[in-house]
Amino acid sequence: MTGERTEAAVQRIEVALARIAQAADRAGTAPAPASPSVTALVERHESLRETVAQTLGELDALLGELEQ
Repeated sequence: MTGERTEAAVQRIEVALARIAQAADRAGTAPAPASPSVTALVERHESLRETVAQTLGELDALLGELEQ
């Protein structure tokens, strides 16, 4: 997947998450507070997601250099 396609996919996911959050707000249901272990998992997931996006961008750049 190219860097542009990866970034576009991430943007679509973020837009979908925003729509889900808006729907939850309209429904008036607040999720139960997350336990510390769940919060830590969410934070770790976000960190890994950012690392993967950055690494995919670097790989895309390297592949682009090899094609030249």
